[in-house]
Amino acid sequence: MTSVFAQSPQTSRELDARVEKFLNENRRHWHDWNVPYEDGKVLYDLILKNNYKRALEIGTSTGHSSIWMAWALSKTGGKLITIEIDEGRYKTALKNFKKAGVEEFIDARLADAHQLVKELKGPFDFVFSDADKEWYPQYFKDVEPKLLVNG
Repeated sequence: MTSVFAQSPQTSRELDARVEKFLNENRRHWHDWNVPYEDGKVLYDLILKNNYKRALEIGTSTGHSSIWMAWALSKTGGKLITIEIDEGRYKTALKNFKKAGVEEFIDARLADAHQLVKELKGPFDFVFSDADKEWYPQYFKDVEPKLLVNG
């Protein structure tokens, strides 16, 4: 994975305005498999507070939580790997990442997380699992050895 550096102050302000505009314009449109706006803000705050840089999201859906996390990672110099199995949601997420301006901070994968999580090298300092709930114990077993201390 290539290294990504935090944005310059001017670029950061421009990105902040773009992401905030996108999130506010779409605030009432996130539904189904997407986290609520307030939960997205919590993810953003957690990443910033802890200066996380290597994040993994299991279950992209159409990208609401991914946008929040990528936005925070743009400030820490990090990057997000996100996995989605449904091609329609994956394609919608890619469009949303581009509209929000965070696509360069996201490595979006169309894949079955049951297999891909086992194959990812890590390490990760932040993992957000929001996929098939009955698989959570297995995701944890697959990810835990790849978590950094304090991750």
